[in-house]
Amino acid sequence: MATTTEYQVTGMTCGHCEGAIREEVFQIGGVTGVEVSAQTGRLAVTSAQPPKDAAVIAAVDEAGYTAVRS
Repeated sequence: MATTTEYQVTGMTCGHCEGAIREEVFQIGGVTGVEVSAQTGRLAVTSAQPPKDAAVIAAVDEAGYTAVRS
């Protein structure tokens, strides 16, 4: 059964920001879905097993933003 883990992202302002984060997070093994909203700062990661927070935070950092688990 898939699980969804939510994070709060700071620094996003537009659709390009969302796309950059989506692209990085999808590279994490096992991730099957990524929802990201610049308007709310919400990032929801869906995967078969809960993703490692460090991997998600590192992926968001690689895209140029900051994330914390919410």
